[in-house]
Amino acid sequence: MNPVHSIVAKELRSAFVSPVVYVIAAIFLAIVGLLAYSAAANASNQAMRLMQIQNTYAQLNLNDMLFRPLFRSINLILMIILPLLTMRLFAEERKLRTFELLLTSPIGVNEIVSGKFMSVIIVYSGLLSLTSLIPITLSAYATFDWRPIYLGYVALFLQGALLISIGLFASALTENQIIAAFLSFGCILGLWMLGALGGIVGDTTIGHILSYLSFSEHYERLIRGLFNLKDILYYVSGIAFMWFAAHQAVDAYRWK
Repeated sequence: MNPVHSIVAKELRSAFVSPVVYVIAAIFLAIVGLLAYSAAANASNQAMRLMQIQNTYAQLNLNDMLFRPLFRSINLILMIILPLLTMRLFAEERKLRTFELLLTSPIGVNEIVSGKFMSVIIVYSGLLSLTSLIPITLSAYATFDWRPIYLGYVALFLQGALLISIGLFASALTENQIIAAFLSFGCILGLWMLGALGGIVGDTTIGHILSYLSFSEHYERLIRGLFNLKDILYYVSGIAFMWFAAHQAVDAYRWK
């Protein structure tokens, strides 16, 4: 078996034996479901009011009223739950003293880091695919533009991959899972706040740099249905940088 595949299989077995993944998945899906139901009910009520006022069929923009706010809310949820999914990746191995065995095996650091990263990506992709039932179900009762939905899910996948790569790096720094989760959350929060800081600085070179370094404006453009290679490049380079940082952290531990 390919070394990366063996690491992925091992991590997935460990993840699904633990109740943590199931609890996080249940909480995530329940919150997303409630938010979607609330937004859909609100859109329906507004349509009814417009019909009573205008005495004609009211066509509402569900992308603006439902999906875009939902994508924003999901992003906030991910900022909290993904550090919990990634905190055990390396920290648990170090605490159980199995990390040394893994590092002395024939499997290289590249394969170890890639396998652990891909295992969480697979779990996250499964969660994301379940949320796609929301637009699919609503499409039976309403008409809306699918392009922002598709780009919204691209944004969610890339955003999740970036946050997972940050969590991967944080977990490689410590054997304490709680510390790893807080380190990850702190880095994510810092990146998020760079956007607000860039707005405060204003239309200056520093302001533009801070805004670009934050994922906020890149994510926002994608969920609005605006495709820009600059935003895709931001995520790809950010994921690659954090993967490299995690690789260096693991490699440094290997030579201690």
